Amino acid sequence: MSKTIQLADRVENLGVETAFLVAGKAATHAAAGNEVYPFHLGDMNLPTPPNIIEAAYKAMRDGKNGYTPNAGIPQLREALAAEFNTTRKTNYNIDNVAVQPGGKPVISKFLLALMNPGDEVLYPNPGFPIYESQIRFHGGMAVSYPIIPGEKNFSFDLNAIEEAITDRTKLLIVNDWHNPTSAECSAEDRKKIAEIAVKYDLTVLLDEAYFDVRYDGESVSLIREPGMMERSVILHTFSKKYAMTGWRVGAALGPKSIVDVIAKLNVNDESCTSHSNQYAACEALQGDQAGARKILTLLQERRDLTVEMLNSIEGINCYKPNATFYLYPDVTEAMKNAGYTGYQPFLDAVLKHTGVSMCARTHFGTPLLDEKRKYLRLAYSGIDKEMIDKGLTRLKTFLER
Repeated sequence: MSKTIQLADRVENLGVETAFLVAGKAATHAAAGNEVYPFHLGDMNLPTPPNIIEAAYKAMRDGKNGYTPNAGIPQLREALAAEFNTTRKTNYNIDNVAVQPGGKPVISKFLLALMNPGDEVLYPNPGFPIYESQIRFHGGMAVSYPIIPGEKNFSFDLNAIEEAITDRTKLLIVNDWHNPTSAECSAEDRKKIAEIAVKYDLTVLLDEAYFDVRYDGESVSLIREPGMMERSVILHTFSKKYAMTGWRVGAALGPKSIVDVIAKLNVNDESCTSHSNQYAACEALQGDQAGARKILTLLQERRDLTVEMLNSIEGINCYKPNATFYLYPDVTEAMKNAGYTGYQPFLDAVLKHTGVSMCARTHFGTPLLDEKRKYLRLAYSGIDKEMIDKGLTRLKTFLER
């Protein structure tokens, strides 16, 4: 007799990163012999700098292939603390750092360390879908706050953050240099968010995955604000700046009391991050930065071309953000002119007739009740300028036909 498998109730609350579902459709379209212009996934088609690759090879040849301390090798933890003390003006030491297999595990471990069932957690919407998924999966109450259009870029709705706080609100997630909109905090925003966190005694996850993917100006971390260092955990990843998405190396940095729990969760989850890759990460931080600068230059060229071409299409308006490798154009009029009211039929038609593969606002959380505008997200990290030109030319022809 076969046994009926009964999954745990919590599985119903487990979401996905739906950009990967878009990638699946694009792959099917390509397998049928069609050309695809991949703007859908925030992966990178740029090579990891060669000095980082060589550092990994050397570590492997030197026998760095076994388990490491659960929180990471001391050399990398010290290098990360030094890096953050320089770039974020913190006073971290090795005890404030737990190395992770990528940035994403920091989200779940932050929640596991600090959130009890029924606690409310504020997170951005639109936003990285794993926030909501992990909050709900682990028994918390996911409460969103909006990211809204401003004069020159998207911004955080600070009034909505404070209005959403109740007696059960315990945690706040802030994704400065934001995915999908590229919103970033102004100096006034940072001051206000810190005041809210201190006033309501919130513990904060600062997702700074795109801190270093910046083309103009300087990235300034919320951690600098009074009262933030003692209540915040920073999510860091090597994936973006160094084109190391598949290497899976990141870190959680914050108060020792929280980092100790995150390191203990490492013991339970994956034991440790890849040994040799941690030495590669040391080289990324401390070695020649020419490769990272080249990556940034190429991304900036792609940004400039993509923004220019999007804004040349009738019915599309797109900001030119200073950071990340995402664009979030308003396509309300373009969709209306083309006769589409729903995102999925529009995306399917665009893929079929042009080969352009993109994500929509609906891939980044459930649209809020008062949302009237339509948005797409385009990532230019995995597509070169020639393909950008060809793909967006085809999109323009399709939408203006």
